[in-house]
Amino acid sequence: MAREQGRKLIAQNRKARHDYHVESTVEAGIVLTGTEVKSLRAGRATLTDGYATIDGGEVWLRGVHIPEYDLGTWTNHEPRRARKLLLHREEIRKMQAKVQAKGFTLVPLALYFKDGNAKVELALATGRKGQDKRQAIAEREAKRETERALGRRSKGMD
Repeated sequence: MAREQGRKLIAQNRKARHDYHVESTVEAGIVLTGTEVKSLRAGRATLTDGYATIDGGEVWLRGVHIPEYDLGTWTNHEPRRARKLLLHREEIRKMQAKVQAKGFTLVPLALYFKDGNAKVELALATGRKGQDKRQAIAEREAKRETERALGRRSKGMD
């Protein structure tokens, strides 16, 4: 059987971009069991409560819900267990320095298969306050309105 090519999205944390200001992102591999992979291939996962921690020089993904595989037996996995992320040592050191010094948080943005391997897009982010959220929404609406006006003008409707 031929290997999968390209990127197949499994789950996305849309609320994270609203609740956090994303400074940078990094792609990490995930250590999974067999039934977790089968459940992910069925497209079942939830990232909403997920976060990552750095413990002892290793990055762990916590709070991500991958439901038990329907056809799994006693070999089924724990749905909310901590999962180890695969990153280079230097990337971990850089992230750990920012998390400790500047108060950043590691938040999963997306879970996907890339060329047959399960990956997670991890963001180094700071929390937004309510006022910042309203300001971001206002900026987005203003940008959308200017694009609409430019579109109408180019079509000769204005």
